[in-house]
Amino acid sequence: MARWRPDARERLRQAALELFAEQGFAATTVPAITARAGLTTRTFFRHFADKREVLFADEAEIGAYAKQLMATASADEPLAFIVAGLRTLAETYFEGRKDDLRQRRAIVASDPGLRERDQHKRAMLAEVMRDGFRAGGLDPLRADLLAETAGTLMYVSVAAWLDTDDGRRLGDIIDAALATLRTELEGLPTSNGQVASEG
Repeated sequence: MARWRPDARERLRQAALELFAEQGFAATTVPAITARAGLTTRTFFRHFADKREVLFADEAEIGAYAKQLMATASADEPLAFIVAGLRTLAETYFEGRKDDLRQRRAIVASDPGLRERDQHKRAMLAEVMRDGFRAGGLDPLRADLLAETAGTLMYVSVAAWLDTDDGRRLGDIIDAALATLRTELEGLPTSNGQVASEG
């Protein structure tokens, strides 16, 4: 029977993405997705809690990776530690999926509820990093600042990567974004009017 075929999850995902792109997320129903995939609604709910989960199914996987990474965080060079983690995530999750991720981004951008869910995902990752840094011995202000900076660095880099076709890998764009951030901070005046790099 078709619903037991091992590729059911991917067939459902592809059918959903096609319909979201054709008629919009709000107008797409679960029965329409299963009809396009040639499967049953019971099979759909065996794989996804609802139609939003087609777009956010990676949330648990990335969250688990972040928790595992942050479990080894310490106060020694925390920014270098998190950037290395972002590079690993770029290679293992993002590379080779640019077209798929562009399609997902367009669908998420088209719906206010999906945009809110995407912001929740971003906040969740920042919270995981913040908690990990604090557990590793960083003071709360530094932990919060580094967690938010790391999250912004990742999201800005992914957006830039999806917007380009120049062959650069996501890891290269993360490095370039970090270099830009360092340059900007080095030129920032301190409270006594000196430039930060002047020490």
